[in-house]
Amino acid sequence: MKASTFIKEEKLITQAIDTLIDRLGPVETNRFLSLLKTGRVESVKRHKLWQSKLKKEKFLNTVFKE
Repeated sequence: MKASTFIKEEKLITQAIDTLIDRLGPVETNRFLSLLKTGRVESVKRHKLWQSKLKKEKFLNTVFKE
């Protein structure tokens, strides 16, 4: 089995972006990279949003039902 070596992060990022640009073009590469940034809501904000929509009595009855 061949031992694997990791390339430095800078080189990895450069090669990955170059590959994307070669295959997709600069506009689609930029669009793809932008998708990664907007996908998730920060966990505390997500939790507060969940709490704001929560029906307290229904939730407690579900959690503590006998």
